[in-house]
Amino acid sequence: MDSKSLQAHAKRVALEMPFTEHCWPFGPEYDVFKVGGKIFMLMATAHGRPHVSLKSDPEKSLLNQQIYRGVEPGYHLNKKHWISLYGTEDITPELVADLIADSWNLVVDKLPKKDQKWIRPV
Repeated sequence: MDSKSLQAHAKRVALEMPFTEHCWPFGPEYDVFKVGGKIFMLMATAHGRPHVSLKSDPEKSLLNQQIYRGVEPGYHLNKKHWISLYGTEDITPELVADLIADSWNLVVDKLPKKDQKWIRPV
């Protein structure tokens, strides 16, 4: 998946997640996606390389970095809890959707229980 397709697909998937807010708190060059007021995805271009950054479980993060060339530690973020995706042939639309869902769920899991109930009703 090339960089432009990666970002376009990631944006579509993120906006389909319940209660997602798309905003630009760091300026127009940073697309920020939040749930419950907390960031779960950022998109930007750094050094000419478009990327998508996501929250990630530390163990899954290390595993994904070993498996996929397009998964690196989070660019300008906590390297333990964030990953950045870059357009490479081993990054698939399904992988991107799964990683976005993981990120969204990690953020929702940290919200107060009352917020979790209306964001993710059972």
